[in-house]
Amino acid sequence: MVRFEHARNTGGFLGAGAGLGHGARGAIFLWGVAAVILATGAAALWGRLPFRHAVGLALVAGGGLGNLADRIRLSGYVVDFANLGIGPLRTGIFNVADVAIVVGVVLLLLPRRRPAAR
Repeated sequence: MVRFEHARNTGGFLGAGAGLGHGARGAIFLWGVAAVILATGAAALWGRLPFRHAVGLALVAGGGLGNLADRIRLSGYVVDFANLGIGPLRTGIFNVADVAIVVGVVLLLLPRRRPAAR
């Protein structure tokens, strides 16, 4: 079941780093994320990568950009709203940008397919 609820997340994935000071959060979640977006976006566009890896990098960059836009617009937090689960077994609260990042990382971590031997 999907449960929708509003949450202000000042941390990263599932609230990681929310307890850091304001300066540390800014350095990591604004400047650090901006650097990752630029690097992954450039690699996706100009790198000589398999299509799957280029899509993975683009999803990481796009998800990071979505969360970065929230942080800038909302003074340091992102809006998380989705929670999945069955009964008491539930995920943390997340947003669509988080899903894009996770799918992108999974695409990057999948092993390359080897050509079939003849």
